[in-house]
Amino acid sequence: MPGSKNDYSSSPAILREFLTYHESIRGHSKKTVDEYFLDLRVFFRFMKLQRGLVGDGADFNEIPIRDVNLDFIKTITLTDVYDYLSFLARERENSGELGVSAKTRARKLAAIRSFYKYLTVKTHQIATNPVLDIDSPKTPHTLPRFLSLEQSQELLRGVSGANTVRDRCILTLFLNCGLRISEVTGLNLNDIGAESLRVNGKGGKERTVYLNDACAASINAYLQVRAGLTPPKADERALFLTGGNHTGTRNRMTTGAVHALVKKHLIAAGISPTDYSAHKLRHTAATLMLRSGVDVRTLQELLGHEHLNTTQIYTHVEREELREAAMLNPLAEFDPDE
Repeated sequence: MPGSKNDYSSSPAILREFLTYHESIRGHSKKTVDEYFLDLRVFFRFMKLQRGLVGDGADFNEIPIRDVNLDFIKTITLTDVYDYLSFLARERENSGELGVSAKTRARKLAAIRSFYKYLTVKTHQIATNPVLDIDSPKTPHTLPRFLSLEQSQELLRGVSGANTVRDRCILTLFLNCGLRISEVTGLNLNDIGAESLRVNGKGGKERTVYLNDACAASINAYLQVRAGLTPPKADERALFLTGGNHTGTRNRMTTGAVHALVKKHLIAAGISPTDYSAHKLRHTAATLMLRSGVDVRTLQELLGHEHLNTTQIYTHVEREELREAAMLNPLAEFDPDE
């Protein structure tokens, strides 16, 4: 698959067709498609090991899967998948330790689910889906971290350096519009309207994000700086450009460059970059808007979430804070009978 970091040539045709479907038809990113490939490769290696189709003492990570075909896939049962999940939980090595996390197991199971849905619903190559009703591993419930309003203001107030106008504009978009980092780096000059931005979201889905006064002012200030910059032809449409290297070349900002500038300004504002990141600024925007009265369905549209339950994590944040507030009431432990 062109441009992918992984070599799919060692994969069976049925897997390559599945990956092509997700990239070309579903519009999934190469990163997502690569994860499907890696997760299904581990699954097929395990199944060949289970079936005794590899020699004794074979290196698990070197088990070939090119011979996996539709007939082999039809033999896989729900019990096999449960055995695989057990293998991941107890025996699969992960960062030098045995057992992968419940979150990782859930992701790997999602890849298997998607593969069997493709074979049964999309291409009708098999009649029965063995994982149709399988439960996902229970994952710990964690609430997203976010900055307080005061921390957000301090972060914006403290921006300084050679690229102050650009960096403040990027942080303003994160904190006001809740953009993803890939959406920020992907912005082009012709995406800027009088009152809105055209944003290219996950899966190539476009959405319109309206600009408040702070965003409009920040973008206009940066456009004056941007007008004096001359990037190479390949990046001449890019909105945000690097600060220039020793040759003076300015290119479209990468996600790595944006992560670095966010970390720099978090540290300058006295906020731990270990606990917060560019994505946490997106969480901050969502939480601040929800607190200000934006309803969850409007927030879903603004953030570009495909499913409402993804957005509802922010309502959980609010409920958790309400619970904590109740516990902090001075009368919380008062017993009139004592």
